[in-house]
Amino acid sequence: FPPDVLKEADGIPVEIPEEEIKRRRDMREVTTFTIDPIDAKDFDDALSYRVLPNGDHEVGVHIADVTHYVRPGSALDREAQERATSVYLVDRTIPMLPEALSNDLCSLNPDVDRLAFSAVFEMDESGRVHKRWFGKSVIHSQKRFSYESAQEVIDRASSPRTDLGSEERSVLGELPEALRILNSIAKKLRAEKEKKGAIDFEQDEVGFELDEKGRPIRVFKKKRLDTHKLIEEFMLLANREVAFVFHEATKRSGGKIPFIYRTHDVPDSEKLERLRVFVRALGHDVPIGPHGRISGKDLQALFKRIEGEAEESLIKTAAIRSMAKAVYSTANIGHFGLAFEYYTHFTSPIRRY
Repeated sequence: FPPDVLKEADGIPVEIPEEEIKRRRDMREVTTFTIDPIDAKDFDDALSYRVLPNGDHEVGVHIADVTHYVRPGSALDREAQERATSVYLVDRTIPMLPEALSNDLCSLNPDVDRLAFSAVFEMDESGRVHKRWFGKSVIHSQKRFSYESAQEVIDRASSPRTDLGSEERSVLGELPEALRILNSIAKKLRAEKEKKGAIDFEQDEVGFELDEKGRPIRVFKKKRLDTHKLIEEFMLLANREVAFVFHEATKRSGGKIPFIYRTHDVPDSEKLERLRVFVRALGHDVPIGPHGRISGKDLQALFKRIEGEAEESLIKTAAIRSMAKAVYSTANIGHFGLAFEYYTHFTSPIRRY
């Protein structure tokens, strides 16, 4: 980073002024945690959970409030715009923002107060949202989980045969029950999404183990856990709800409030025909409808038929390549792959300009 950018980042006060806290929704007393890869350096999203007096669940999706620190036209802002994203390599990250921000002030680290933008939902057991609130908040994460450690807690909390010891209970407090319930709601959100035609392109992700000199010595498949899906579903929920709120605001303003959506067009008919020919050669069929169209449910059915088959990965890769690319646009056409009418990227501001 250029010296002026580093100087600006290092000059930001660490303490949050009391008057700033008063301007925000104070959620520091609510059970809050992060779940990230074991080697993650920055934590830009957190979840909070509590049971409401009426028995419903309050779920908060908290996103680091980067814009509080990166002001328009500042050296930090210009540098972030120039970089556009963080870059993740096998053994290192090249961050969009200096570490004073990406790993500290804008990282929702445990045991410290942090400024966030929050989407807070009142939900029932089935995952239906009854009330929603969006705004600036101050939060305090009690625990930094890895996907693996959170999964272990869920498995133990969900098993009638295990009882957490008194010491573990005092350390984890409300977290095991919060994780168990959030996991249950996430599964229902996922099932609802699939019912509407969302396509699950889930494929094996590969990881590398390096020696002390940075040379790869082992390649392994990363295991996809329920905790990966839990975080994914609540981030999708926040992104979808934020996009809907802005869609309504744009409509009310007669188009004067523009918004950037994340959109995904229906697949091109020519590419779909090539996919059909390819899949047929492998002994399967892609049901392409009139005007060369395909539905998410048709692709879902194909993926279920090939599950566990030798050609599963090959067909999924070919299907991904036949899809349109997702893009950012102020014109909302919905998201074909997720089967969402409205979608945006409200999440990950540390690594996306």
